[in-house]
Amino acid sequence: MAITAQMVKELREKTGAGMMDCKKALTETDGDMEKAIDFLREKGIAKAAKKSDRIAAEGTAFIKSEGNEAVILEVNSETDFVAKNEGFQALVKELADHLLAKKPANVEEALEQKMENGQTVGEYINEAIAKIGEKLTLRRFEVKTKGDNDAFGEYLHMGGRIGVLTVLEGTTDAAAAKDVAMHAAALNPKYISRDAVSEEEVAREREVLTQQALNEGKPENIVAKMVEGRLSKFFEEICLVDQPFVKNPDEKVGKFVQSKGAQVTGLVRYEVGEGIEKRQDNFAEEVMNQVKK
Repeated sequence: MAITAQMVKELREKTGAGMMDCKKALTETDGDMEKAIDFLREKGIAKAAKKSDRIAAEGTAFIKSEGNEAVILEVNSETDFVAKNEGFQALVKELADHLLAKKPANVEEALEQKMENGQTVGEYINEAIAKIGEKLTLRRFEVKTKGDNDAFGEYLHMGGRIGVLTVLEGTTDAAAAKDVAMHAAALNPKYISRDAVSEEEVAREREVLTQQALNEGKPENIVAKMVEGRLSKFFEEICLVDQPFVKNPDEKVGKFVQSKGAQVTGLVRYEVGEGIEKRQDNFAEEVMNQVKK
């Protein structure tokens, strides 16, 4: 039978599932509303949808490389308990395999892609939600490529609380690339070099520094020179190659990389849950939430 927009709307209201999932369920069940609800429940989609308003700010970052390709991804859960769950860890690895093989452009495209098991990535995650009992999300990922004479630096801190993937061009020294990744995990640079900082950001910082210097009562004729000096400090804080190397603070990261005959051409740093407003559960409440599931 013909599936109408009203039928899809009704099923969405009853299950909280997405529009495309509802349309598919109604198509598969010839428009039978009850069977469509069961279809969504069996797929884990209805149960997953009910958790969609919950906050998933825990989880893990993960890196997988194969030859000249590597992927870094962040998968979120609601609690740190689940992030350590074997089923969750298996899910993360399966997602990494798929992302590295199919290289979708973004998360939305990834969720619609078919996996080797015949499910879409979205269906696979929803099935895991139904089994594990928490909201799980593929938050972000990035695929990097390198040449035969380049190196990936892969570093996971605290089992995946922070993940960093670097690309060094001009050297196959993976240990050096990993050292740069470890440095980035510690000092959290926003950019590789000054070239990557927008003119707008530099102008805004220059304006702030100028006003600070004037407020300090510095003479206008030396303010400009002072500001340029302070801008150098600003770049040291946000640019990887300008930062003092954590393994040798007397040497800048850029100089360390140059000593290997290389340059940094790729940097991705994920800190789990950054930018997500986290719940203020205390530890005891978190334990009780787990016990009640």
